Parts: sequence; C-alpha cells; structure tokens
Amino acid sequence: MSDTQPSDEKPEPPETAAQRRARRAQFLRDLMEARALRDRVQPRRARAARMRQQMRMRTFRW
Repeated sequence: MSDTQPSDEKPEPPETAAQRRARRAQFLRDLMEARALRDRVQPRRARAARMRQQMRMRTFRW
C-alpha cells in the first residue's frame, strides 16, 4: 500500500493562468447570482447590508 496516487491515475498537469482566470470568473458569476437570489429572498437583510456598505464607504479614508 502506498501513500501516493494509484498507478492507473495520471497526475493532472498544472493549471494554466487562462484556466485559473476562467475558473475564477465562473466562481464570481456564481457568487453574484447567489447574492442576488439572497437579496430577493431576504429584502430587509439585503437593505441593511447595503446601508452598512454605504456607511463603510462614507467613512473610508484614502
């Protein structure tokens, strides 16, 4: 018994920068979709979150 991968499985080649960007873009699209759904389902909580974000932006110093 070995601790490494079984001999019939080939190790995956390293991910390219383009593949990483595509995967990240898909993740961000899914995240925005989930946030939009949450905002529709919980409008009061969404409004409170928007107000907190606006307050953070107002008090942010450059």
